[in-house]
Amino acid sequence: MVGDKARAEMNAFQRNESKETLFNFVSAGDDPPKGDFPLRKKSPKLCGSNYPLSIAFIVVNEFCERFSYYGMRAVLTLYFLSFFHWDENLSTAVYHAFSALCYFTPVIGAIMADSWLGKYKTIIYLSIVYVVGHLIKSVGAIPSLGNQAVHVVLSMVGLFLIALGTGGIKPCVSAFGGDQFEEEHTSERSKFFSIFYLSINAGSLISTFVTPVLRGDVKCFGEDCYALAFGVPAALMVLALVVFIAGSGLYRKTPPQGNVLLEVCKCIGFAIKNRLKNRSREIPKRDHWLDWASEKYSKQLIGEVKMVTRVLFLFIPLPMFWALFDQQGSRWTLQATKMNADFGIYVLQPDQMQFLNPLLILVFIPIFDLGLYPLIDMCKFNFTPIRKMATGMILAGLAFGLAAVIEIKINETDMPRLAPEESLIRVLNLAKNPVQVTVQDKDLFQQPVEAFQNPAEYSKLVLNGEQQSLRFTLQHQGLTLAFNYTMKEKSVYSLIVFEAEGSLSSRLITDLEAKPENGLAAVRFINGLSQDVNLTIDSRKFIAVQKNYSPSEYSLLERDIYNTGKCITETGEFPLELGLLDFGASYTIVITNISGGAVKTWKSEDIKANNVHMAWQLPQYLLISAGEVMFSITGLAFSYSQSPASMKSVLQAGWLLTVAVGNTFVLIVAEAAPMAQWAEFVLFTVLLFAVCIIFSIMGYFYISVDPEDLEEKEEKRETSSRGNMIGLVTQKTKL
Repeated sequence: MVGDKARAEMNAFQRNESKETLFNFVSAGDDPPKGDFPLRKKSPKLCGSNYPLSIAFIVVNEFCERFSYYGMRAVLTLYFLSFFHWDENLSTAVYHAFSALCYFTPVIGAIMADSWLGKYKTIIYLSIVYVVGHLIKSVGAIPSLGNQAVHVVLSMVGLFLIALGTGGIKPCVSAFGGDQFEEEHTSERSKFFSIFYLSINAGSLISTFVTPVLRGDVKCFGEDCYALAFGVPAALMVLALVVFIAGSGLYRKTPPQGNVLLEVCKCIGFAIKNRLKNRSREIPKRDHWLDWASEKYSKQLIGEVKMVTRVLFLFIPLPMFWALFDQQGSRWTLQATKMNADFGIYVLQPDQMQFLNPLLILVFIPIFDLGLYPLIDMCKFNFTPIRKMATGMILAGLAFGLAAVIEIKINETDMPRLAPEESLIRVLNLAKNPVQVTVQDKDLFQQPVEAFQNPAEYSKLVLNGEQQSLRFTLQHQGLTLAFNYTMKEKSVYSLIVFEAEGSLSSRLITDLEAKPENGLAAVRFINGLSQDVNLTIDSRKFIAVQKNYSPSEYSLLERDIYNTGKCITETGEFPLELGLLDFGASYTIVITNISGGAVKTWKSEDIKANNVHMAWQLPQYLLISAGEVMFSITGLAFSYSQSPASMKSVLQAGWLLTVAVGNTFVLIVAEAAPMAQWAEFVLFTVLLFAVCIIFSIMGYFYISVDPEDLEEKEEKRETSSRGNMIGLVTQKTKL
């Protein structure tokens, strides 16, 4: 919600600025509108007030669109991980590539609205693109539709269209809402923007809580229902478009007036080009490099561009904050999949934790504005905007420091990382008496393994190559038996010892090498009966297990305290009690016998369950949300206060681009420099602290100005320097 919520809650600054100026990305100056546009159209009012009826359609449209966007994005990382089976780094990289694109495309939407179509048509056309993208994305999530290549292509095309749509309309909708008010109704317009951005937060809050439920708690096609999780946001976007079109006859529509952002870019480009053309020492230097644009552009525009470039220079360190902030939907969500999500009365989905951010923002805004900031003022501490932003950076860095600590604790239940020529092994004694196991030339298993003894930790086995044939000797009731097995490097094994046909036997089976993904539980069965069995788990999983201690493949199940099933044998059908299958654990369940009309089992935990509770993520969400309030809201208000009114849209474009650059940095780190997750969190923490120091130094030397005073000084400087001009050569004219 980076840009949306920041603009939403700049209450203190909004009291001093026209809302249309503040939020109008596509404003192009004070030129009067041209053409036959119903600019002065009198719109019907709401219940006799001064609020145009048309704003109701705009607010509902914005709620539905934000629900659509944030709901879809909430489940996106797990979609890549679970549906496409991409690794965490690739899933993170694509997620942030999409996020970056969503913040590059507002520039396209602004240019379309200002220079070509106007706000109304831009919103309509790009919303249609938006809807098509959602529909393609939803269809691409249907498992039965083609192979994975088809799913990937459809999803990427859908995400590109969604990015174009959501980014393109982002700068237009709020400004279009401001256009509906008559100039004398500034108070009503101010309250409209509060309601407008409340709808943004409401849509975000509800969608980030609901869509993960649609994904995880609803099953379709035998697995998580991503088609529904994407389909509902698609339906909301269709509704948003329908509602917006329904109010068409009520809107006041302004004409395209030219894009100031393009003018600024042209002015800067001309100044650089003209300076390079006039490098002779005979030509006097000018006070500022932008003064080299004076042959083509007005003094007023050049002066305003100077003011903007001062602020844009301060934006250079800002992308690092967004690099950390937007990882709530990627790395932090992936971290949540490795945690215990049982809150007693409710089991939270890992991607639901994201709803904390919009919720905390709504809580923190009044606390900071009405409590914290006044208290700091009472203490006579000059808490300047630069200091607030630096504090926000520090809080975000601390949040990632906590995330690193939690990641280290999570890793304690992971399987050990194996080096080349290493493997892991343990013994499951399913016989009736203790068994002594020895391995050729290895010093393992010093004590006898008791019957049905809960296995100890895996023992590390060092091989003499990529694989090695080893001799296992079993001593049981005075008998000694030997078996040869080939073991491969970087593999995990269980040696099953059992009695078959009156003698001792064994079997070497392969275990999981890593925890199950997404907090699922992995379970396999060993059939100790003398007949084949068919198992049904949760009415969805069907597992056939052969007799005489044959193992099944692992099956992934949702975490449940009371897992039950059925065991079908030649003699009948029997209930099967599995007990707790916990988050991230792996189990081996041995069917020992049938007694009393029920199947008797013995359960072993191969990989430990997730023992770090998801509630431990709350402090890092508290810190980064508080950091967002101090950094984002303060930053926009401060930067806008330092620029002339006609340049607000340029600064908003620059602000959105810092978000895009931050996301781009994350995808580069994820793909180019893969490392342990805790180390990556530490890296981002250190980088943000370093950037914070740089930003603080830049802010220390920054002198706040009043744009009006700076304009007057610029005019005086231009007047005094007129006499110093001599002949210059430009591209088209010789002066």
